[in-house]
Amino acid sequence: QVQLVESGGGLVQAGGSLRLSCAASGRTFSSYAMGWFRQAPGKEREFVAAIRWRGGSTYYADSVKGRFTTSRDNAENTVYLQMNSLKPEDTAVYYCAAALDFEGLGYGQIYEYDYWGQGTQVTVSS
Repeated sequence: QVQLVESGGGLVQAGGSLRLSCAASGRTFSSYAMGWFRQAPGKEREFVAAIRWRGGSTYYADSVKGRFTTSRDNAENTVYLQMNSLKPEDTAVYYCAAALDFEGLGYGQIYEYDYWGQGTQVTVSS
């Protein structure tokens, strides 16, 4: 079992920044790829970003590329999502998720992830 707890959400004006954190406990964190997803009211949950354990490669949805950065600290069992130049359309509940890392992992697919946090609300005002 892996337990994930997100923090860092809040209310910010358009153009502002927030940094989300996701603290993991339980099984070996460093064996897992970590993903960030978000879900806006009335919409499906969507992929935002992911970071692999092996090599630390990162991947981003087109909608956040160049504005968001994900990183991880395996020693601290924590993954981060730095969000800059926020837009009102970024408003959503943000979730972190963990998937056992392997060659061929579909990092953007919800079904690949075994463990999920409870989510943290991000609201961007115009």
